[in-house]
Amino acid sequence: MSTRLVVETREIDPVEDPLAYADPADPFAWLRRGDGIVAVGSGVVESIRIPAGRGPLRSAIAARLWRDLVQDAEIDDPLGLPGTGLVAFGALSFDEDSAVDSILVVPSAVIGRHRGRTWLTRIRSSSDPATSAHPEPREYGPHWAGTVGPGAQSPQGYQDSVRQALGRIADGELSKVVLARDLTGSIPAGSDLRRLVRALSSGYPDTWAFAVDGLIGASPETLVTVRSRTVTARVLAGTIGRGADADADTAAAASLASSTKDLDEHEYAVQSVLASLRPHTRALAASEQPFLLKLPNLFHLATDVEGELADGESALDLIGALHPTAAVAGTPTPDAIAAIRELEPFDRGRYAGPVGWVDAAGNGEWAIALRCAQFETGPDDIAVTAYAGAGIVAGSDPESELLETRVKFRPLVDALA
Repeated sequence: MSTRLVVETREIDPVEDPLAYADPADPFAWLRRGDGIVAVGSGVVESIRIPAGRGPLRSAIAARLWRDLVQDAEIDDPLGLPGTGLVAFGALSFDEDSAVDSILVVPSAVIGRHRGRTWLTRIRSSSDPATSAHPEPREYGPHWAGTVGPGAQSPQGYQDSVRQALGRIADGELSKVVLARDLTGSIPAGSDLRRLVRALSSGYPDTWAFAVDGLIGASPETLVTVRSRTVTARVLAGTIGRGADADADTAAAASLASSTKDLDEHEYAVQSVLASLRPHTRALAASEQPFLLKLPNLFHLATDVEGELADGESALDLIGALHPTAAVAGTPTPDAIAAIRELEPFDRGRYAGPVGWVDAAGNGEWAIALRCAQFETGPDDIAVTAYAGAGIVAGSDPESELLETRVKFRPLVDALA
């Protein structure tokens, strides 16, 4: 069988701003504290789209197709760092029934950076000639601004949905359900979307700033990381806004750390992740108590999980085991998904779905697509749909949950403005 893809990674001189090499209209990027990978320009070697349909999970289909692609590839990667060699960017829908496609994209060139080392990966079909031309950065376009307002779910409608969810919880149908609402708007045609990625990356450096197929955001929540057969995950559930001054900040942190409602919500999420990972790991451990993750605009209760893979599965296989977590769906998960379909007046698309990258060895970094928006280019402008949600459990207050979504919208709304 002839080689389908030819991949070559070489170390290059340091690049100060990898994002400058991305396509302004449709950037593909995965960045955290300056490290990560960025697709160079708009060249794509392979694009795998997985629509809704009966059969295996979309992540399972993606994992199988990725293995087929890797098996036929000729890879020259002397660095062996996270993100070198053959890589694909991916974004999967939240709901298997979503009308929005899940996608894996293999770019023709990738610039990456990891702990002071920089590389260039070229990927081509075996029938295409090799190129030695070094890519050039592109100047950022002018600054732009956009506005968003209530979408399909109004603030009042959201509170009504929370009340309906609380009724189902009181009736014993659910322990928790995560309900989202949307904001919609537009930005000028021709806007350089790299500016939004850069604003999110610099403003929220401890998050994963991502851009994949028009989905752009900054997620604080790792779904799963696989590196040399070690799997790690960070569970976030339980949230409170930061205080206006040091005293208020301390009070907010103490309130979250002692909140029975938030601690219960967090424990649901942790147990969901542990139960999903156990069949795939030889050893698995989680910290006994959650810690406070401090972001510029809020605190989260967080727990880190670590284990050792029991078999040769890839990051995509673990996505199928983990998604959707209780942190973004609820418990019991099937009942929570059913409630979300009924109580949210929109298709979430890829919001709260897995977003990240995978390499030929099955390593990868995947986050949950939070603090994000989907951008769709139209004839006159670029449509924007942003999402934010909150976990509803017994004792939740509809007005407080609405306020939590406003806090979670802030990173994206500020960056758009």
